[in-house]
Amino acid sequence: MGDKAANTQPMIEAIGLSKFYGPFAAAREISFKVNRGELVAFLGPNGAGKSTTMKMLTGYLSPSEGSAKIAGHDMFADRIAGSKHLGYLPENGPLYPDMTPHGLLSFFGDARGMEKGYKASRIEAVVEMCDLKSVLHKAISKLSKGFRQRVGMAQALLHEPDVLILDEPTAGLDPNQIREVRNTMRKLGETKTILLSTHILQEVEAMASRVIMINEGRKVFEGSVEDLKKVRGDLTDAFHKLTGAAA
Repeated sequence: MGDKAANTQPMIEAIGLSKFYGPFAAAREISFKVNRGELVAFLGPNGAGKSTTMKMLTGYLSPSEGSAKIAGHDMFADRIAGSKHLGYLPENGPLYPDMTPHGLLSFFGDARGMEKGYKASRIEAVVEMCDLKSVLHKAISKLSKGFRQRVGMAQALLHEPDVLILDEPTAGLDPNQIREVRNTMRKLGETKTILLSTHILQEVEAMASRVIMINEGRKVFEGSVEDLKKVRGDLTDAFHKLTGAAA
């Protein structure tokens, strides 16, 4: 019974989130929850409002209306407390090209006020988890996009967050790099709550317990992968139907 209660604890909550730029609505009245231990796929075409919604969830953007919570903390009233539970990998991560992966991780550890011994042990742990040992002291500017994505993932994991919000973590990677990042996410999904934005529907089928889809700033679907298939028998066709594209 305790495990069941834990699994229904909402760790990510969007509550009527809207973002307006003048008359344009980048997101409108988006509401959903992601419970502890879920890996939920966040889908939609380019320009649908996915990145805007993720930035509001992380507290990076203030909503025009509504609120966002991470592990029960309001990300606008109590952002520092919420951020302690959150690892965020934006589509173009905050990587400084002149730094090495080790230097970047040390910098983020200091920025988070980590005690020296704890910081060293966490750097060692995320380097192992993201397989960065071979490039640890190379300039980030010299790394492949696959390695840069792994460095971004490592900084998101450095402080042992309960929640991960990942925006297109495999965008622009080759098939081998996609496999490596996907394997990392599978491992993380065993212990973390994850909201994953992706365009790769095979990833959704392979990893997601649930799907949330938005189009033109509005939520148009929420349910299991099997429920999504029932829309039109195939994930790609269902995506086309729900986002108004011609199948």
